[in-house]
Amino acid sequence: MIVGSDSNTLYLPDDLEATVWAEAPMFYNPTNIDVDARGRIWVTEAVNYRNFNNKPETRLDHPNGERVMILEDTNGDGKADQSKVYVEDKDLVSPLGIAVIGNKTIVSAAPNLIIYTDENGDDKPDKKEVFLTGFGGLDHDHSLHALVAGPDGKWYFNTGNAGPHIVTDKSGWTLRSGSLYTGGTPYNKLNKGNRVSDDGRVWVGGLALRINPDGTGLKVMGHNFRNNYETALDSYGNMWQNDNDDQVVACRTSWLMEGANMGYFSQDGTRYWQGDQRPGQDIPTAHWHQEDPGVIPAGDISGAGSPTGVVFYEGDQLGANYRGMLLSAEAGRNVIFSYKPEPQGAGYRMPRTDFISTFPKVDENYKWNDITDDIRKWFRPSDVTVGTDGALYIADWFDPVVGGHQMKDKKGYGRIYRITPKGKNLKVPVINTDKTKGQILALTNPATNIRLLGFEKLKAQGDKAVKPVSKLLTDPNPYHRARAIWLLSQLGPKGQRKVEELLKSDQVDLRITAFRALKQMRPDAVALARKVVDDPSSAVRREVAIALRDVPFEQCKDLLVKLANGYDGIDRFYLEAVGMAADQKEEALYAALKPTIPANPVQWDQKTANLIWRLHPASTAELMKQRAMAPTLTADARKQAIVALGFMKDPAAARAMIDLSKQADKTVAQQGEYWVNFRRSNDWANLLNWDEVMPPKLSEPEQKALAMRQKLMEEYTSADDKVKLAKEMAASPEGGKLLVGLAAEKKLPENLKPAISEVIFTNSDQSVRTMAGDYFTRPGGSVTFSQKKIESLSGNETAGLTVFRANCATCHRHGQQGKDIGPELTKIHQKFDRTGLLDAILNPSAGLAFGYEPWLITTKNGQTYYGFLISDGQEALVVKDAAGQKHTLPTAHIASRKQYSTSLMPDPASLGLSEQQLADLVAYLLKGN
Repeated sequence: MIVGSDSNTLYLPDDLEATVWAEAPMFYNPTNIDVDARGRIWVTEAVNYRNFNNKPETRLDHPNGERVMILEDTNGDGKADQSKVYVEDKDLVSPLGIAVIGNKTIVSAAPNLIIYTDENGDDKPDKKEVFLTGFGGLDHDHSLHALVAGPDGKWYFNTGNAGPHIVTDKSGWTLRSGSLYTGGTPYNKLNKGNRVSDDGRVWVGGLALRINPDGTGLKVMGHNFRNNYETALDSYGNMWQNDNDDQVVACRTSWLMEGANMGYFSQDGTRYWQGDQRPGQDIPTAHWHQEDPGVIPAGDISGAGSPTGVVFYEGDQLGANYRGMLLSAEAGRNVIFSYKPEPQGAGYRMPRTDFISTFPKVDENYKWNDITDDIRKWFRPSDVTVGTDGALYIADWFDPVVGGHQMKDKKGYGRIYRITPKGKNLKVPVINTDKTKGQILALTNPATNIRLLGFEKLKAQGDKAVKPVSKLLTDPNPYHRARAIWLLSQLGPKGQRKVEELLKSDQVDLRITAFRALKQMRPDAVALARKVVDDPSSAVRREVAIALRDVPFEQCKDLLVKLANGYDGIDRFYLEAVGMAADQKEEALYAALKPTIPANPVQWDQKTANLIWRLHPASTAELMKQRAMAPTLTADARKQAIVALGFMKDPAAARAMIDLSKQADKTVAQQGEYWVNFRRSNDWANLLNWDEVMPPKLSEPEQKALAMRQKLMEEYTSADDKVKLAKEMAASPEGGKLLVGLAAEKKLPENLKPAISEVIFTNSDQSVRTMAGDYFTRPGGSVTFSQKKIESLSGNETAGLTVFRANCATCHRHGQQGKDIGPELTKIHQKFDRTGLLDAILNPSAGLAFGYEPWLITTKNGQTYYGFLISDGQEALVVKDAAGQKHTLPTAHIASRKQYSTSLMPDPASLGLSEQQLADLVAYLLKGN
């Protein structure tokens, strides 16, 4: 039992125990934590987080900016007894990350990565430097996250998809990254995809980044996340991250292959996953583009939630069972997940366990009390870190809702738990790096950023440090051995020779580490690659492939052929590594492989089919068409060929797909028709004259509505006739949309609005009724509900199902009920309690799900489209309306576009629901499935 300001029980392994190490008022609303060399915990606060949704006059406020706090246990009793303010700064708007490295404190607060330096050791910054700037996501949790020191001495950090991110490092290299994602805060309006960085590549979405401590060498280590909250590195150099989903089914924790596309947006960032979701794809598959060439496996998909901090535990203090454990904080599910990643081919399996939670079983279908919330749901782990003593420290945001949109706890309460072995008093060590022994102790400390202190001091010794560092190569802790490899590679020729010897180690992880370390120190990637390209481990060869990405083809032709031939036909991680090695040289590699490939594509084995699917060179368009049409191949093989065609940006592929759409085989024809309709709005928009190939058609109701609109706007139409026309238009879905479009463009005469208001709120189209609320006056005024009264009512699950089917199922899915248009609600009971869910229903616009902000698009001929913007390219955009229909609109035909802060989901009053029906609906949604 753990006692803080509120009683709460944590469930954790039997051999561990938890205590409240610190709590408010020593600090408030902790977003991130780190530890310094003295074992003190540093905390970033976000008291004023998203004040545009959380009015500061109703809760705790920091008018002078957010704070960084230092907490210390001065008497060693296992509990903090001292708290002090390190800095309070108006530039700290919702800071989401902190790293303490020596006398430098690096704070992540978009748009800036700020370094505060305490030069005299008085726990006050003497110097402030905006280290990097230009990150999107001001006051947004899809923004800049914590920095962490890597085992190579470089700094790693990440940022979510609230771009654009236009950042120039201190050598003048500029990152330009974005996507079509806007929203979440009033400041996130100018984002767009298809931006080109100085390396000539298009990076999109959330990013994993690396930089030298001097501010040079900014490099993208992975991209296309949604909201990768934190990066954890192990001492082998592996990167681990978690990521947030749009719907409550697809959060994930992943191993990140260097340079990989993690698959949230389209590859250029101009389309949401909903825009790319193919017929028959489930949400997790579509959400992370798992059937697209060029995307690595998603990792562990854990379902509903809001992932936050991650850390990799390499110490011995908790016990042998916990060394090599990855921890992923899941604030939405009130749990910290643990993983012991297992090598699998060129990647990893990630079996998950519930490590720490306020629930004995996290995935239980817990039914909320009908009147009061369960305090267990308030446990919101925002971060987890390892102390210098080897204990785990967990920051608890503590709030009835996840902090992404709103905060309900007006006091700003927060706490930090300490996890130790049961009955064992872990001591904070004295870390003195003046001498080699102390430097080695720092290098082998379990706290990640403390290791860099020893690393830098030992590196400064040069080859004098080779002997003491080499002793770590036989250390019983394998992670200490790995750290020695990174350091030895930077201790001159003598140290590098020792590392090169380890390229032949009998331990795969050490061979990988040695290759990674030498790759950073030696400019000739090809020469290094030749030493290990024949390694029996596909994981080692994966690293070779990654190293060849930027090498011209003629310099590495034989290596690429070897790597391709080393593919086993099964391992997706390895296949993607080969594809990365062949980046921008796919045609050349295919030509080199072609002599050994059967000329008849129907005779290809699965290994060959997979390789060519991944490379998808345009020269194979006709071959893929033949495979798609071959009745002797399996349905999956034919589908794979069609997908490969769909990823070729070439007129021959577009024409081949048109031919497939006309086949007698209905399955092939349907797939071909899908790809033709899909690609004409993006990659194939300029390849053919689509107005000739597939001329657009208007339905009769659309043609009629446009004719009425034209007559309505003519000056010679009488006033009485205009009123009649307006009412008639207001009654039909097509006419109602046109009227809303006229009102949005301020072209609708004011004297017609009263007549339209009488009719438009009875329109059969839900989106018309929703849009109309912004421009017309609802008859009878607005209806208000008492949330407290609804909470006092007993809900009936069966009656709630009826309410759901009648009012919600047109957009939302719950189990087998409904459609996949708005957010999935099957697991909503794992994310919201009764009060939170009811608040979301009563105030649908107060907390819009990211990516579900509605848009109103009007075309030059007067048509109006309202829905989610799922694709926004240079040539066309795609809107998905409330009925789930996708509308492809050429940009040249668009007259105006407007993003709304009001939800596409109507408020309960417009649906005519009673308070009892709302209570029934909540009961149904919270029952689980």
